[in-house]
Amino acid sequence: MTRVVIVGGGTAGWIAAAALARYLSAQHYAVTLIESDEIGIVGVGEATIPQIRLMNAALGIDEYAFMRATRATYKLGIEFRGWGHKDSAYMHGFGTIGRPTGQVPFHHFWLRARAMGDTAPLDAFGLNAQASWANRFDKPQGNASELAPNLAYAFHFDASRYAGFLRSLTEPRGVRRIEGRITHVERDGETGDVRHVVLADGQAIAGDLFIDCSGFAGLLIEGALHTGYEDWSHWLPCDRALAVPCASASVLTPYTRSTAHGAGWQWRIPLQHRIGNGLVYSSAHSTDDQAADTLLANLDGAPLADPRPLRFTTGRRRKFWNHNVVAIGLAAGFLEPLESTSIHLVQSAIERVIKYLPKGAIDPADRDAYNAETTFEWERVRDFIILHYHAQTRPEPFWRDCAAMTVPPALAEKLALFRANGRIVRFNEELFTEPGWLQVMIGQGVMPRGYHPLADANPAGEVRELMQLLRTVIQRQVGAMPDHAAFIAQHCPAPSDI
Repeated sequence: MTRVVIVGGGTAGWIAAAALARYLSAQHYAVTLIESDEIGIVGVGEATIPQIRLMNAALGIDEYAFMRATRATYKLGIEFRGWGHKDSAYMHGFGTIGRPTGQVPFHHFWLRARAMGDTAPLDAFGLNAQASWANRFDKPQGNASELAPNLAYAFHFDASRYAGFLRSLTEPRGVRRIEGRITHVERDGETGDVRHVVLADGQAIAGDLFIDCSGFAGLLIEGALHTGYEDWSHWLPCDRALAVPCASASVLTPYTRSTAHGAGWQWRIPLQHRIGNGLVYSSAHSTDDQAADTLLANLDGAPLADPRPLRFTTGRRRKFWNHNVVAIGLAAGFLEPLESTSIHLVQSAIERVIKYLPKGAIDPADRDAYNAETTFEWERVRDFIILHYHAQTRPEPFWRDCAAMTVPPALAEKLALFRANGRIVRFNEELFTEPGWLQVMIGQGVMPRGYHPLADANPAGEVRELMQLLRTVIQRQVGAMPDHAAFIAQHCPAPSDI
């Protein structure tokens, strides 16, 4: 029997435990999770992207039961305020934009229509964006078509309640939870692998594969194995955050909001019972008191607690899998939650662990492949976040420095390709799709000098008709949707004892 030991609970630990319990045979794998009630969790990862629906479905989770338990709302995208120039606003909606025609992506026809004088913004052709602005939501219907697609959606939820929800599903499936604080890590003198961890009560927990979900501390991956850390703060200079919940607003919006301020940005995540808020900022450009004042001055309702401080260095471990330890979540590194990727990176990591699951001894080739794939994913997510900082025209010193930075080569190539003729190329199943890159670049003022020549093949009148048809279809779809809050009240309201 292979012994898998998960070090740390919280969202990362219980996602790992739930997936392993679902897919590993209890006859061949023993899964143990160690967590301490003495150690708090960060717990601000409340916004997600649509891939979480795949994981929930794979785990056999009923969507409405999950939403009630975690006080969840639906999420159709992210509204960005003040990115680009100070008074700008755009929506990065999930799903598609427009409708492709032949071999040419839709946005090339939009660029042509714009050159002909059409002033309709890009988000007028996004179903998710228009439903977001109207505070509407509906579950996908069976009659979707290329002209009238379904909504793509994710969730906002209480991360601590999600961990508890997963635990309630997972322990009955055979995962053993041990309450305790790890005081010592014992390594094998010959191989260097972690042999066992020792708890404060003297209990030793042995394992063959350890999954480090111990948060920023990286108890095994860094504390025991000294793996090293690749610092990305020269590209992503924010190094602190404040998090605070506040009372709910009158309108329950189906999207996350990110608002740029003078030295960072503020998140707003609406739940059924409260709003999650936080400010990510650069300590070189703002004091902690200034950051707290900015955060508290921009809440929808009364704060429900004092702002909780977090400190971090953006980057990643030099190896995500080192010896017999795989780091997941904050133990693996930190990317600020600007595009709600934190929980997805946990999800994809555990999927990859299962993909490269060792049978007996760990083969270096499997470990190297895991590290290469994970590094690629993290770096492409990093580049997408850097894009937001780099492609803006705000006047403050912090933002001027970001605009002037030299970006990673892969991002520089993407920007050059788009600025030339509006082309977007997605490599090797990178996380963010062409519509995602398109919405952020256009939303922040990165406009191509040209467009695909085949967009000129259709008569001008046909292009105008296409633009009008798509807008009409989207508005008709949105008008038929129920109000977001009303949909939740009908199908998955949170219990009243909150």
